[in-house]
Amino acid sequence: MAVIYMDNNATTKVAPQVLEAMLPYFTEHYGNPASLHQLGMEADERLSEARTVIADLIKAMPDELIFTSGATEANNLAILGLADYYQSKKHILISGIEHSSVRETVRRLARRGYEIEEISVDGEGFLNISELESKIRPDTLLVSVIYANYEIGTIQEISKIGSLCRNKGVLFHSDAAQAFGRIMINVLTENIDLLTINAHKIHGPKGVGALYVRKGVKIGKLLEGGAHENNRRPGSENLPAIIGMAKAAEIAYQNLDAEHVYISALRDRLAKGLLEIPHVFYNGPKGATLSSRLANNCDITFQYIEGEAILMHLSLRNICVSSGSACSSKTLEPSHVLTAIGLKHEQAHGSIRFTVSRYTTKEEVDETVRNLKEVVELLRSMSAFIPEKHSELLNPDAQTFYKER
Repeated sequence: MAVIYMDNNATTKVAPQVLEAMLPYFTEHYGNPASLHQLGMEADERLSEARTVIADLIKAMPDELIFTSGATEANNLAILGLADYYQSKKHILISGIEHSSVRETVRRLARRGYEIEEISVDGEGFLNISELESKIRPDTLLVSVIYANYEIGTIQEISKIGSLCRNKGVLFHSDAAQAFGRIMINVLTENIDLLTINAHKIHGPKGVGALYVRKGVKIGKLLEGGAHENNRRPGSENLPAIIGMAKAAEIAYQNLDAEHVYISALRDRLAKGLLEIPHVFYNGPKGATLSSRLANNCDITFQYIEGEAILMHLSLRNICVSSGSACSSKTLEPSHVLTAIGLKHEQAHGSIRFTVSRYTTKEEVDETVRNLKEVVELLRSMSAFIPEKHSELLNPDAQTFYKER
């Protein structure tokens, strides 16, 4: 059986048009943009064109964009760069469902004497904006809130958060690695000071991303070296990947509305089939707030079963899914995103993330549902667990949703 790929929030396959756009920059137009000869100047011109394409899509100026090796580096550069430049303020606020590249970076600062506070989210993953407002202080350096969550798909009220931070005089950073190319982003109207984006979530290449830094905001460098990227990120630019990122973003935004309709219909078809399985519930936005969820995201908790067991059984059937973030799924710790929205450890360990793409078909969705039902029945038949005797594992929100099923 051909592989069915349902892990598109971890990474996506490179689109044929993207690969085609990149290939000449490996073998023909291979000059270094910093070189002053003909090939170098041609490369620098192509670099500028790609920068302009990407900046225009988020309503930024080209010189406000710093190319990086990906979203992880961009998040590090945003946070550590600000801390390096604005050393008098040592209070940072983040949401409770940030990516590890934000969480671990602020923890590094905590070891240097910074005070880090996490703002809570509700049962669907939405930030408590009132709590955020109450915790902003005169010495708050930064508020960092993920634009769209990589695990449960929650899209935050970025405009409200940005407006609050701007009015309070606090810098606002958002990790938009999952949002870029899937949602319209406007750094001006949303009052975003720093924005992280990357390519490999939208059928572009791995190893490339960018950090938007609003004009007037200063950041220190993570690395020392040359004066590349307007003296903010040394190292020769990965021109083939940057060309691929620009092409992938261009395709994504040209087809945004049509793809949203197609992908969300697939997501809903998948969710409908999975929710027919007994003792399961949907994580993240649902019902009236489903429009505030990434169109491709479906995160399901399978009660009384280990998610890793489901994942491995599906993998043996050539179906690829995730039991959490691809950056942390090899650890034994439960997902901090799922515990933040109120799931108990047992529930978090029984959760699977399914994420579709423009290349997913209805047949693949139906085949995934069919196999899931077989796998769940098999695993539960191997267990002596009796659901009715363990209802205490359900938190109140999940229990309500469970009873509704």
